[in-house]
Amino acid sequence: MWGNAIKIAQLRGFDIKIDASWVLIAALMVWSLSTTYFPSQLPDLGRPTILTISVISMLGLFGSLLLHELAHAVVAARFGVKVAGITLFLFGGVAELQSEPQSGNTEFWIAIAGPLASAAIALAFWFSELAASFAGLSVPVQAILSYLAVINLVLALFNLLPAFPMDGGRVLRAWLWARSGDLMASTRRAVAISSFFAYGLMALGLYAVFSGAPTSGFWPVLIGLFLLATSRATLTQLETKTALEGRSVASLMTRNPWTAEPDMSLSELVNRVFLKHSISFAPVVESGTLLGYVDTQILHKIDREHWTTTIVEDVVEPTSSENTVSFDVMAVDLIELMQKTGRRKFLVVEAHDLVGVITLANMMALLNVSRDIN
Repeated sequence: MWGNAIKIAQLRGFDIKIDASWVLIAALMVWSLSTTYFPSQLPDLGRPTILTISVISMLGLFGSLLLHELAHAVVAARFGVKVAGITLFLFGGVAELQSEPQSGNTEFWIAIAGPLASAAIALAFWFSELAASFAGLSVPVQAILSYLAVINLVLALFNLLPAFPMDGGRVLRAWLWARSGDLMASTRRAVAISSFFAYGLMALGLYAVFSGAPTSGFWPVLIGLFLLATSRATLTQLETKTALEGRSVASLMTRNPWTAEPDMSLSELVNRVFLKHSISFAPVVESGTLLGYVDTQILHKIDREHWTTTIVEDVVEPTSSENTVSFDVMAVDLIELMQKTGRRKFLVVEAHDLVGVITLANMMALLNVSRDIN
């Protein structure tokens, strides 16, 4: 999700990053504040002043979101949960936890830290607005403080909605987890409740669209779709980790795989290896020596009329650190490598000798069985 994120700073040991989508939301916020909100609140101010206070308000919200996510990160670190960093993106921000909390109690305090921080920030801006009023500071300053007080209160309340993996959804899962002691069952129930909530948001958005307010309806639909995608992705990630935990490549790989010979024509490769054994990936071995691999993607690069005159040796992908793994690599590490590189099939080697192949299909087969059991 954060492939386009750019690191801008480091705060309390946490990398602070901004996703490209945050630029869009920042621009939309400035546009909305400068054309609608502040002109209605301060009709006597000129355009340059309105634009200036809109930019300042956007930056104030930027800082508030950082503090919200920093609260999550600090509490997580206190409980021993590693945090990769904080990323701001289209729908706000996220503290990137590298592992799951160890208990429902831990999850609760990590999740609730953000809304509590936002509520405290809202209170601080409200007191600041009162102080600014008593001190006779300018109306634009008071307007900025008032806006930031309100928006932080909204942020605190919105994040408490029971939509997983938002803060409220995580508080809900923490409660379910503490009651049942079953993280997987609690996550599935939280995701189901979140899905119901997301569909409700989308229905309200569509109602607004068909009632003649397309702009008002767009965001609920988009947020609902986002919640559906992220909640299910979080559940899939947990299911995958549970299924693969403690397993190595050796326990999942296909041993003694069907292989191709370098002097085979591509036609022979298709008929004698791929079609005959219903596979799409084959190591290339000559006299016991592993040369590399061929697969259907390589095959598609060669015109079909040349298959009879082209041999495997001409197109083999040589072995390298990018397409080979050791048999003792942990499966959870390999799935992360697959997600990072997009590569789904690897040769498994020991001392440069072929011992098997490991594919995403091998892992998905185990994941499907684990889902049925758990």
